[in-house]
Amino acid sequence: QVRLVESGGGLVQAGGSLRLSCAASGLTFSIYNMGWFRQAPGKEREFVAVITWFGGETYYSDSVLGRFTISRDNAKNTVYLQMNSLKPEDTAVYYCATTRSGTYQRASYPYWGQGTQVTVSS
Repeated sequence: QVRLVESGGGLVQAGGSLRLSCAASGLTFSIYNMGWFRQAPGKEREFVAVITWFGGETYYSDSVLGRFTISRDNAKNTVYLQMNSLKPEDTAVYYCATTRSGTYQRASYPYWGQGTQVTVSS
């Protein structure tokens, strides 16, 4: 059974930083793409970033490009999202997700974590 557990969310002032972690179990982590999505109140869940299993390629949404960095540690079955220069509009529940194939499309991810709240105050 695939399980994803996010941690690291919290309350931070605008301009601050947070690092989210997602620990995975029940899968061969090294051959799965790992993605981060977020959902703000009243909005649809949106793509944030993904790191591929093959080559470790990374892709970001335009809204976080240059501020967020996704990375993975295959030895620890963990993916990270380093978030810098946070803005109030980054406030959302952040979800970790995994898929054997796919990158931006939410529908291509069959496995999801429960999410962690990130709140950025102005």
